[in-house]
Amino acid sequence: MLTPEQEEWLAHLSDTGTVKIVPFDPTTEEKFERVKKKIQGHFGADVAVEHYGASSLGISGQDEIDVYVPVPEAKFNETVEALRKLFGEPRSTYPLKRVRFVAEEQGKHVDIFVINKEHESWSKLVQFQHILKTNPEVLESYRKLKEEGDGLNIREYYRRKLIFINRAIHKKSR
Repeated sequence: MLTPEQEEWLAHLSDTGTVKIVPFDPTTEEKFERVKKKIQGHFGADVAVEHYGASSLGISGQDEIDVYVPVPEAKFNETVEALRKLFGEPRSTYPLKRVRFVAEEQGKHVDIFVINKEHESWSKLVQFQHILKTNPEVLESYRKLKEEGDGLNIREYYRRKLIFINRAIHKKSR
């Protein structure tokens, strides 16, 4: 089951563009570390820069690195402005919730998210990542789901992912 907010987000995604899933790239961690160093070089080493998503889990994915900079709401806009200087204009903006920048590191696509660490979406992401890291059978099912999504339209791919994520979190919270 999807929330109204998730349905709204899905509605803006393409139903004609397709998803390409590729095997895990073992160079992603070193590339993530370079991006992390660049961000922390601007803000200081005490700023959290987190690696999430398929590449952090060592599974097939969309050949990208998902980097998160979780900040309190009070520092959200300030952080977005600072990252704008490093990475240019954001590609998507959900005010005081999430802003996505796009970069490249040695030919690898990198999505950099400033995320409000006080928002429910961050806590759900952290919870889901923990479930995947501590439950090999759930991680394996997620890997299969992603690989079976190769060639799907973007909206359907993300619909299936969200349903999987919601179910995993719901099962864990029971």
